Amino acid sequence: MHTTTSTHAGTTIGSGAPGEHLTITPSILYFGTPVALLSTENADGTANLAPVSSAWALGHTLVLGLGAEGHTAANLAERPELVVNLPSPGLWSAVERLAPLTGASPVPAAKAQVYRHEPDKFGAAGLTPQTSDAVRPPRVAECPLQLEAAVRSFRLAGPDGGFVIVECQVVRVHAAESIVVPGTQHIDPDAWSPLVYNFRHYFGLARPELGHGFRSETAGAGRRDRPGGTLSGTTPRAPRPRT
Repeated sequence: MHTTTSTHAGTTIGSGAPGEHLTITPSILYFGTPVALLSTENADGTANLAPVSSAWALGHTLVLGLGAEGHTAANLAERPELVVNLPSPGLWSAVERLAPLTGASPVPAAKAQVYRHEPDKFGAAGLTPQTSDAVRPPRVAECPLQLEAAVRSFRLAGPDGGFVIVECQVVRVHAAESIVVPGTQHIDPDAWSPLVYNFRHYFGLARPELGHGFRSETAGAGRRDRPGGTLSGTTPRAPRPRT
C-alpha cells in the first residue's frame, strides 16, 4: 500500500508511526466540539439566543460551560429553563451571525470592545422561533435536534470565577423526521451531522462512517439511500471564517 507522508515541525504525518510532540500554549482549547444554540427567556418574556461550544451529555443530563458575565448565564440564574438547539453544518453562517451579539444592555465592560447589543437574536441570525412543549423559551425551527431542558445546578468555575457550569436535565427531545431511524426512537448517525467548532473554525463530520461502537443500537441502520441523503458521498466542508 502506498502511503503519503509529509512533515511539519519535525512530525511525520501519515506514516503510521508516532512523531515528535511540541509543548504549546494555545489561547483556547476548542478541540472539535459540537456547537449548540441556547435559547433562554429574557426578563421581559422575549427570547435570547446564543451560540456555545462547551457542552457535553451523559444520558439525559447536559453540562454547559458559559461565560459568567454573559446574558445567557444571567437568564438561567433567574429563569432556569432553556432549549439546547443543535444546528447542522449548513447553519454555520447563522451561528456566526450570532457570535458578536449580546442580549445584555448595557453591554458589559469586558465585552464592549467586541460585542454589540441585539434584542432580536432570532431575526439577526435569520432563524425562526418555534413554540416549545415543556419549557418557556422557544426552539430554533431550523435545527434538526432540539433539547428542551431544565437547570438542576448552577455554579461559578475557573480560577477567577469567570465561567459558569450549568447542569441541566433534558425533559423533551425533538428530532427532524429525516434523521430518525424509521419506526424507532433512535437518531440515525448516518443521516445526522453536528456542526463542529474546531479551534474557531466550523466543520461537519467527514463521510463515510469509519465504524461504530460495540454498544451501538443503530449499526447498519443508515446503510440505505434516502432522498437528499449523504450516504454515498462526502459532506461538503463548511467554509472557514477568518479568525
